[in-house]
Formats: sequence, C-alpha cells, structure tokens
Amino acid sequence: MSRIDQETVNKILDAADIVDVVGDFVQLKKSGANYIGLCPFHNERTPSFSVSKSKGLCKCFSCGKGGSAVGFLMELEQLSYVEALKYLAKKYNIEVKEHEMTDAEREMATERESLFAVNTFALEEFEHNLLEEPDGRDIGLSYFRERGISDAAIKRFRLGYSLDRRDALLQAAKSKGYDEKYLITTGLCIKNDNGQVYDRFKGRVMYPVFTVSGKVVAFGGRTLRSDKNVAKYVNSPESLIYTKSNELYGLYQAKQAIVRKNKCILVEGYMDVISMSQSGIENVVASSGTSLTEGQIRLLHRFSENVTVIYDSDAAGIKASLRGIDMLLSEGLKVKVLLLPDGDDPDSFAQSHTLEEIEAYIAENETDFIRFKTKILLEGAENDPIQRAAVITDIVKSISFIPDQISQLVYIGECSRILQIDEKVLKLEVEKRISQRAEAELKSPHNTQTPDQDAHKAAVDYGTSMADPRDRRAAVSGKAFQLLVSCEMNLLRYVLKYGMVDFCDVMNEDGQTVPLKLIDYVNDELEADNIELVSEAVKSVFEAVKVQVSQYWAEDEATFMADLDKRREAFWQQGQNEIQQTAVDLTDIKKKEIALKEECDNMYASECERFTTDYLESRLASSADDNVRRLTTELVSEKYQLSKVYSKYSKVETERDRLIDLVPKAIATLKEAHITVLLAEERERLINLDKTQPGYAEAAAECLQQIDTYTRLRMELARNLGVRVIVPRR
Repeated sequence: MSRIDQETVNKILDAADIVDVVGDFVQLKKSGANYIGLCPFHNERTPSFSVSKSKGLCKCFSCGKGGSAVGFLMELEQLSYVEALKYLAKKYNIEVKEHEMTDAEREMATERESLFAVNTFALEEFEHNLLEEPDGRDIGLSYFRERGISDAAIKRFRLGYSLDRRDALLQAAKSKGYDEKYLITTGLCIKNDNGQVYDRFKGRVMYPVFTVSGKVVAFGGRTLRSDKNVAKYVNSPESLIYTKSNELYGLYQAKQAIVRKNKCILVEGYMDVISMSQSGIENVVASSGTSLTEGQIRLLHRFSENVTVIYDSDAAGIKASLRGIDMLLSEGLKVKVLLLPDGDDPDSFAQSHTLEEIEAYIAENETDFIRFKTKILLEGAENDPIQRAAVITDIVKSISFIPDQISQLVYIGECSRILQIDEKVLKLEVEKRISQRAEAELKSPHNTQTPDQDAHKAAVDYGTSMADPRDRRAAVSGKAFQLLVSCEMNLLRYVLKYGMVDFCDVMNEDGQTVPLKLIDYVNDELEADNIELVSEAVKSVFEAVKVQVSQYWAEDEATFMADLDKRREAFWQQGQNEIQQTAVDLTDIKKKEIALKEECDNMYASECERFTTDYLESRLASSADDNVRRLTTELVSEKYQLSKVYSKYSKVETERDRLIDLVPKAIATLKEAHITVLLAEERERLINLDKTQPGYAEAAAECLQQIDTYTRLRMELARNLGVRVIVPRR
C-alpha cells in the first residue's frame, strides 16, 4: 500500500476550488464575497453554511462543521485523508504520485476503505459479466434491451449482471486477494448457519447505488425468473458505509441537472429513474421502492427546494405514499405532484413518449399538493360529509407542516377556495395542529431539543473540547485555566491567519535591518519568557505550524513565485498586445504602458500578500491530522465580512492593519494569564500548608514572597498592556 507524496498533495490543494467542490453537494447562492447554502451536516431550513472562495474554507455557523475542500469531503463522505485527496485529484485531472507506506501507516487503513474497495471490485465484475460473459449478454443484457435501455444508459448507471452460480463473485474476489469477511459485511455474500458462503445476488441484473460523490455503497438485484417463491428484488443490507435511509438512487447522476433546473423529480424505482434519464429528464431520483425518509429529503434539499413527485395511476399505492408529501413539506420544500395516465408508470411513460411530450405533460399536469390530495381522497366520496371532513382534516394537517408562515397562509387560502371552508376556521385548525405537535415534542423524553439547538450545543462543546485541560494547573483553578487556554487560542488564531506576514524589522548579526515573520516574533516572545502552552490541542497545532514553516515554506514560496512571475509576464504580454491594437499614437502608448505597469505591479503585490496571508491556514486546514485540521478551521472561519458598499466610500482599518498592536497585546495577555495561574497555585499552596509541621513559617514566608512577586508582575503587565513600542513594517 502507498501514500501520496507532498508535491502531489500541494498540487491537489492548490487546484481545489472550495465553491466547486461544495457545489457538487450543496446548492450555493452568492452572498456578498461568499456563498451560502443549507448545511449538509445537519437539518436546517435557513441557510447557515458559508463558503469562502478566497480562503478556500467552508463552515456552518450553526453546527460548526466544515473545513477546506479536503476536510469537507472527509466529514461529509466519511472518507479518509488519502481518499479525499484522490477524489479531488480525479476531479481536477491531477496525476497522483505515491510511495510505499510504512507498516504503521498501513495499519491505519480503515475497514471503510476495504468495504469501498470490495464494492468497487463487485461493480466492475458485474459490468464485465453483463458485457463480456455469454450468460451476461444472453440473459442480463437481453433483459435491459427488451426494457428499452440503451447502451449509453447502461454505461451511465453502470448496470451489471451477477452470474447464476453459487459463488462466482466470491471466488473471483478471493482470487484477487479480497478478504471474505468484507464480502459478507457489505452483503455481497451470505454466510449460512453451516458456515457456507455464497453470492447474495446470483442470477440477477444489478443496479449499483452511489453516494453523491460517486462511491458505490450498495446494490439492488432483480431476478429474471418467474418463480413466485423467489424475491423479485434483493438489496444490500446496511453496513458501515451504507445507510439506506440516507441514499437516493440516481442522485449522483442527477445532481448537476437538479441544480441547473432548480428542480428534482422524485419517482419510486430503479427503472423509473433510468428510463426518465434516458429520455432526457435527467433531474430524476428514486427512493428505491421504500418509504421516503428524513435523511433522503435532507439530501435532496441540498440541491433544490423544488420537488415534483410522480405517481402512477394506482390509487391504493398513492394513498399509502401520501405521508411522504407531509415530510417534504415539513423540511421546507416546495412540493408539486404529478399523476400519470392510467396504465402508465414513469418507466413506461418515458419509453413511449418523446422528451418534448414528457416536458409538456409535466408542465401542464403537475399541481400543488392540495388539489392533488383533494382529488385523490375525495374521489367517490364527494357527497359523504364524514369523508369530506376527514379529507379537510388531512389537508389541514399537511399545511401545518409547512415551516414558512407566508406559504402557509397562501395554501390556507387555496384550501378555503377549493373546499369552500371559511379561511379563519382553517387558520385556527392549522395553528391548533402546530401547537399540539410542539407540545408533544416537548413532552417526549427522547426529544428535549430541536435539531438546531442540538447543533448549536455541539458547536459550543466543540470549541471547549479543543482546550484539553490535562495540565496540573487545571485542578488549581478552573476559571484561571480556561482563561489561559482562551489566550492561547487567540494567539494561535493570529499565527494561523497571518503567521507568514512580515511583521516587524529586527537587526541581524551583521547590523542590517531585516524583516521578521509574525510566527518568528511570537516564537521569540514565548521562548524569551519560557512560556509553555498548556492546551494539548493548541500545542499540537503550533507544532504543525513550525513543521510546515521549517520543512515546506521555502519550497512552496519558490514554486509560487515562479508561477507568479510567469503569470505576470503573460499579463504584461496580453496588455502589450491590447495596447498595440488600440493605441492611436506614441503618447497614447506611453500613457497606457504606465497604466499597464501599475496594474501589473498591483496584481503582483496583491497575489504575494494573498499567498503569505493565506498560506498557513490553507495548508493546516487541509492537514491529515484531525485535530490540526478541525481546530484550524474553527479559529480562522469568520461569520461576518465587511460590506463592500460600506468599505467603498471610506478607509476601514482591518485586523491585518492593526496586527502591530493586536499581536503584542495578545502575547502580553497570555503572559498575564500565566501569572494568574501561578498566583492561584501559590495561594492554594499557602492554604494547604500544615501549621503543625516544622518549617511552616519559612514555607509560608516563601509563598507570600512569591505571591507578592507575581502580583507586582501582573500589575506591571496590566499597566503596559498594549503600550509596547515596535517598529512596524512599512
């Protein structure tokens, strides 16, 4: 097994566009300098997930999750660090260079990687069987062609066939070195009570299920036998990598079309999705024959808030599925419903109509859920007052699930008009339903908080959990220790955000004035007073910063500067060409060349500033170390940005402009916190002295002297806090 070399890692991190990466999973909208969308990590109706293109970071300011492109993928798709890098490398067509892993690194390979690997092998084996094996072509491929599925659709959805042999897949996998236990864990094989292992899907055409990022996590297999004792469909069981309620069939293939059209079409089965997609309706997904779940709805909501649910003409099946509409409404989705003509399902309808006919039918016949429910539930009972009242109650219940009050009022008005019921009565019933549900949730012992409250609590706990109080001083004074950790966090934030910035000038051994980086200034200050960091988490990130600077900064800076010189030259040449084409005389040429030079210099200076400012936070936010990556993301993420409208008309002093005051103050505050902890220790020691023991007076006097010294030092720091004079960089 091998690992990716650092040069390739840097290429991947530099190429990854956070907006592009997150946009594959979340529908984003521009909001000032950033982008926002619904958080993919927890259930929310109001967007709180912010993506900063300039910083290459994303963060939910409700649940606290996010990170760089690598961290986002690791968190969302539960990938390892290497898997996330390979995902990005594939996305941006970067060749991955690897070297052999050590024994310790090899041991870190997770069970998840093994499960994904065996599923990928099975996927390729099923595809091979379908297209290359005689049985696969004669049985599986013939079936798909009889159903009207094209070769392009077979390839797009990666359909396959499992040979009708007891252990064909098992033997093929074992011959390639795959462990039998992973075949059983994923459900590709079954082990019976006698210890015999055999293929789960033998003799079936195969429908692979992909995650949003394109990793195969499960399979559905359809038998081609007419034997009623054989289950028509068999699906993969849930596993470490597969939770059925959190996956939607076809979403990987449909996600771009859903975002582009800002609409998702929801059907029931595999063939419904494939046939609709083949006909040109690509924004279609399926719940894979199961009742719609909250996890599936939240997954869908990340890409669009508009959903059209397609039902065939089976009235009994429709009534059993109406609960899904309420769930869609409760998640804030805008729901429309489409009923197909008698005898048709999405598969047959797509096979028998052109794209234009399908699009026209959808546009003309999709309707809001009130009209649909009224038509379905009142059919045959228009003159039955009891049945009519039940229908009205059912529709009122659905309206009560809508979180947006304006939409609620619109639907109440529509319901009033269609069913001829007083609007005030309906409004009271809706409010009553909402109150009853809220009261029931409060009384429930399993739901004492809303999802958003849970997320907020998690964010608060996450921030404090970074401060690992393993130091002995934590026992002396909890408040003093927390103050110390808070000061360390604050100083670390400056280091991560501005560590490679030229902070001030110092005199070297030759008497020359040279620039000093902010990280070097901070290190010198801490070492001068023997300040040791007490938070294990903060200390680990500081160490990672030092490693990054000592081992990689010089090479990374040289690479960046070489690339920037090329870009500057290209920019200059492009400008010169434009001048030659547009200038009217020599005076105009000279004037435009002066302006071009100024523009080139500004671009060059701006890019240099951006690289040095963002270097540490961008590299460490993509660290392989979980603690380093998470704490870096937590500290450098900013919820608010100054409006361009405000800054356009006035010079606003930024944090970057005030570093010469802020950083020395942060160091002085940390030193004061250390003295506070030392004071607490001495006072505790004085209290615990045993008056009956010999030498008590001397020990007490020593404590009092130390307390006096620390008190004077703290007072001196307090007086001088923020007053220190340093020659800034000009």
